[in-house]
Amino acid sequence: MTDKDFEEPIDEVPGDSGSEAQASGPDSQGDAAASAAGADGEPELTIEDILAAAQSDDAAAADGAGVAEADSDLLVDLKRLQAEYANYRRRTEEQREVEMERARGSIAKALLPVLDDFDRAEKHGDLVEGAPLAAMAEKLRGIVSRLGVERYGEAGEPFDPQQHEAIFQAPTPGTTAPTILEVVEIGYRLGSVELRPAKVVVAVPVE
Repeated sequence: MTDKDFEEPIDEVPGDSGSEAQASGPDSQGDAAASAAGADGEPELTIEDILAAAQSDDAAAADGAGVAEADSDLLVDLKRLQAEYANYRRRTEEQREVEMERARGSIAKALLPVLDDFDRAEKHGDLVEGAPLAAMAEKLRGIVSRLGVERYGEAGEPFDPQQHEAIFQAPTPGTTAPTILEVVEIGYRLGSVELRPAKVVVAVPVE
């Protein structure tokens, strides 16, 4: 037997057919890309594509309506807060004025007996111009006046029971209406606050 007996013709080259290399050719890659594109033939979207996509008209209108409604609610809340703050400031200012007036009234009430003493001294002629006592009376009356205290009650004025306290009624000929005949104690007020009514003798018509 010779070496030629072992030589057989080689009809096929390994790997030419039925191999995985042939399956991974250009046609196979195209089929894979088509499969990856989706069943409907549209390319799959990434997150960046979704975020960059423009809103539809309906979606934009819905968003705009929601923003407008939210802005309207915020505006109503803001107006309500502004009104509440304005009312709070007004009440605070009114209360502050009342407290200040009350404080001034307390000080003035404490000084009324001293003012009465000066009034009596003046009636008796003890407040001579240039005397130390007269100077003290003038200073005290100036302080009370700067506090806003007003004195009232003069002889000849019509009698007002809301402001005057009648300690005696004197029938007087020629009198047609109750009139102050004499002021026993001057009245004082601070703004709308009555510190003390004027005590007076009232002239009344003769029956």
